[in-house]
Amino acid sequence: MQKITPHLWFDRRSRDALALYTGAFENSRVKSSATLANTPSGSVEIVVLELAGQPFQCLFAGPEFKFTPAVSFLVACATREETETLWGRLSANGKILMPFAAYPFSELYGWCLDRYGLSWQVMFVSGREIEQKITPMLMFIGPNCGKAEEAMLFYTSLFPDSAIGHLARYGAGEIPETEGTVKYGAFTLAGQTLVVMDSARAHPFAFNEAISFMVHCADQQEVDRLWAALSADPRAEQCGWLKDRYGLSWQIVPNMMDEMMQRGSPEQMARVTQAFLKMKKFDIAKLQSAFDGK
Repeated sequence: MQKITPHLWFDRRSRDALALYTGAFENSRVKSSATLANTPSGSVEIVVLELAGQPFQCLFAGPEFKFTPAVSFLVACATREETETLWGRLSANGKILMPFAAYPFSELYGWCLDRYGLSWQVMFVSGREIEQKITPMLMFIGPNCGKAEEAMLFYTSLFPDSAIGHLARYGAGEIPETEGTVKYGAFTLAGQTLVVMDSARAHPFAFNEAISFMVHCADQQEVDRLWAALSADPRAEQCGWLKDRYGLSWQIVPNMMDEMMQRGSPEQMARVTQAFLKMKKFDIAKLQSAFDGK
């Protein structure tokens, strides 16, 4: 199991998004789905899928949160044909943020919001080895601008198998950017690559709950440690969700929750749902007790 999984919150009316994504990427499929009833959003569906062999989780729960380009997904393409095909599929009926064209960093690149509002950057890497097909990118803007490097250091301190990789900084004269802040920073977090950048431009968006990062934890000790380290806003603590010091959302979830979803009966999952709706940080013993009907 990959330690950290991107989690996407969709409006229920966006159910056909799965067909778009699994059709756009090779080696993609819906792995499982489960329905939870009587939540604050009503009956919600949780879908686990693989895109290009990488795990993602989707929650179809209503219109409370909307995707923003503060978190986007950078797709590395091996050929121009693949780049053009993916761009065509992902940008269709969406919004173009950067035109599909040649840039100093890539012979062919474009940035768009797809028809559901999810942000994609599609890039031809021209002969470079592709170690990870889809890479989450975090944009540090507004009050967070200038904190991308700090965030990389903080996140990599929390997880084994983590390290900072390539780091490029803005130079003098790259107005409005501040010299020395992060133009592009890649880092490995629990074996998965993420990218960060600072942007001093005025942006009408920020991190929100529409995209979070689900951390799969082995036991209560790990849940407690990561919760204490990451949670920075008590108002955002609910049902295993938290916000860190930069406003980025995380879900700190014990592995046994996945096992319950896979083998639990509707009655067992109803009890577990009612138990975790009362929690902020997950209590594994109480979740197990609810599952067992004790």
